[in-house]
Amino acid sequence: MKNKPIERDPNRKPTHPGEILKENVLPELRISQAALAKKLNVSRYTISKILQAKASLNAEISVALEAHVGSTAEQWMRMQIAHDLWVARRSAKLY
Repeated sequence: MKNKPIERDPNRKPTHPGEILKENVLPELRISQAALAKKLNVSRYTISKILQAKASLNAEISVALEAHVGSTAEQWMRMQIAHDLWVARRSAKLY
């Protein structure tokens, strides 16, 4: 029996990586937003906007997360890209 890839519902908005950081990573690491900002060498404002899903992760922050959180920068960027493309496609009213 072949494993069939799981297909995701195209109508479901992909989770913003900031929400994953807020809901899963920070509690698991038991650190605050301010502590994460310090570890990543970015402002608390930047982290706050990302955690609120009001700002996107960039490559630099993804690499810093890789170094401090354990997930790869590629994983973080794939999540961000999936989210951004879904939003852009809906904004373009193509679907």
